[in-house]
Amino acid sequence: MDKLTSSLAFGGILSPKDIEYFSRQFRKKQLKSGEHFQKEGDIAHEIAFVESGILRLYTVTPAGDEVTKYFAREKQFLADLESYYSLKPSPNPIQAVVDTMVYAIRKSTIEKLSLEIPNLYIFVKTVSEAALLTKIKDNDFLNFGDAKTKYLEFLKRYPDLALQVPQQFIASYLQITPQSLSRIRREIR
Repeated sequence: MDKLTSSLAFGGILSPKDIEYFSRQFRKKQLKSGEHFQKEGDIAHEIAFVESGILRLYTVTPAGDEVTKYFAREKQFLADLESYYSLKPSPNPIQAVVDTMVYAIRKSTIEKLSLEIPNLYIFVKTVSEAALLTKIKDNDFLNFGDAKTKYLEFLKRYPDLALQVPQQFIASYLQITPQSLSRIRREIR
């Protein structure tokens, strides 16, 4: 819970009293590796905060291949924002990559608390924008360069993920085959 409360202090938007009250509204969820926080077709009614472990948001192509779109690490919030705001079923499941502990809060709770905590809306908007900016920066390196260049950039940006995430998820995130990733890893050793 300490990681959650320190993350809620982001930007100095919420007062210590508001942080304490808000953090008590989150519910702890333990997810085993491979277990889903959100399944395909679910409406994103919750936001997850990763206390420990790693979540991935992914999609399944018409051919049945999984493509990882985003990893959420310790001290990060995650929700399928499009489904969260549109209330439409999400094509993007969210799955624990390793054993993961999250704190989750329902959208309805946040909406109710926004009436009691004036700066909560600003906080949620700020965190959402920060996550979107990170994703935009990631898209820059994911869309340009060859497979080796993308993997080296991934290692530079996310050395912790490279050590913990199974190779097939990293390959799908980088939009390369697991075989290409194996070859690149052998080359750079």
